[in-house]
Formats: sequence, structure tokens, C-alpha cells
Amino acid sequence: MIKEVNAWLYRQHDADLSLEVPGEGYAGWTQRKIPIDPTHTAIVVMHAWDVGTPEQFPAQYRVCEYIPRSTEIIKSRFPGFLEKVRASGLPLIHVGSQTETSLESLPGYIRTKGKWGVDPQPLPRVDSDPVWEQLQAIRVDEGLYGKHNMEGISASREHRDFAIMPKDNEDVVATTHQLFQLCKEKGINHLIYTGFCVNACLTMSPCGMYDMSRHGVLCSIIRELTTAVENKESARTENNKAYGLWAFSLWGGFVFDQADIETDLLKK
Repeated sequence: MIKEVNAWLYRQHDADLSLEVPGEGYAGWTQRKIPIDPTHTAIVVMHAWDVGTPEQFPAQYRVCEYIPRSTEIIKSRFPGFLEKVRASGLPLIHVGSQTETSLESLPGYIRTKGKWGVDPQPLPRVDSDPVWEQLQAIRVDEGLYGKHNMEGISASREHRDFAIMPKDNEDVVATTHQLFQLCKEKGINHLIYTGFCVNACLTMSPCGMYDMSRHGVLCSIIRELTTAVENKESARTENNKAYGLWAFSLWGGFVFDQADIETDLLKK
């Protein structure tokens, strides 16, 4: 049965050329009912990780300022939401990164690898050279993480695991190839994402919006069940989250409020 669900979309029109800043003429965010077919839709939990505590892995927290926010969302919002997803019968897909300590032992991932392997044809890469290697080192050691944090980050990654542990009957994937094959098998063409972060992994990593949109999958997101990687300039206002939700709306699908998903889609 088709369900009508409240959703947000961004009206990226019309720029008003009579204004000093034409883009300020855009209509912007608006909410409307949209049709959703539950037989072609799934909820995705992506990269919802347990990365340890600040006392255990201070370096991880120094470079990933979003972790306290994601941890709070996982603890306060996910349990009740996932209970309702599971009760509804809507497919629930867990997305890992091939780094989680329990991944290879999960029944859902064992099934996935048994059917489709990992990636049959990894993307070809250009040849590196000494300057390329130097540039990559500068980018990571001075920009992304800081060289003084690298050892601590590596230690944290050895601890990383699912904070939302998949149940045995739930599907688990870790590559775009696997998620695409799963969507084809189940007839899924609309993924509603939750997890972390809206402007990083959920967008750019394998199984994220960019890859799945290229496969024709509609990629939507739930506002309260994500956060963003913020920078010095945006951390106080969480402007990067606002940008990430806008990008999902324009190039992925729709933005949902958690309450509307629970009321309009998950209730039988």
C-alpha cells in the first residue's frame, strides 16, 4: 500500500536578478506529502560506530569533533526508532566500512559476501610518484588529522565496531557493489539514510549518496538521525549539517523528520 509521508524539499528557484544577491530570491525549504511505496523502500543505518571513549582514544576525539553528537543520537534516538522500524517490517540495512571488528562474523554480512563477494572490479588507479606521496602526506599529516594524532587514530580504528548491532536476520553490506546487488534483489529503489555523517561518509563513502544515486537509487535522509563533520567556523552553529541536508535534498532525494517517518511510514 502506497503511503503518504511528510517530506522536506528545497526549492532551488527562482533566483531574483533584481536583488543584490539573486539567490536570496529562492523559495527555499518547503514541506509536502510525497508517496512512498514500502515494498521498494529501506531504512539504512550507516557508520553508526562505537569508537571508544575520550579517555581511551583522545586522538580520535581531537580530530572528529562530531563524535559526542553522534554518540548522543545513537543512545537517545536510535533504540526507539529501530524498534519501530523492525516492528513495521520495512527492510533495515546496516552499512559498515570493512573496518568493524565484528563485521566478518555477522550472519547478515556472511550472507552478503556469500552471494556477491566484495568488489569484483575495484576502480583502476593512476600511478603514484614521490611528489604525489609527499602531497598525500602533507594533506593528512598537516591538514586532515595531524601527524601527532595518527598513532592514536590507528589504535581507535582497531577498536571500532557497530554501536547498533545488526540482528541475525538483517542485511549487512560494506561496499557499493554489495548494496546495489541487495537493492536489485529486493526491488529497493529508495534508501532512507541514518547515521554519520551527512556531509562525509553518507555522501562520499562506498554505499553513500553519490554512488547509489549513480545506480538510480533515490537517497533520502532523516534529519534527527544524523549529524555533520563541522569545522572551526561552523561548529557552534552546525552550518555544515544544514549544508549537508540541503545537498541531500537537491542531489539525493528528500529530508524527513523522524516523527513523520514514524507516524506516516512505520505505522501499520
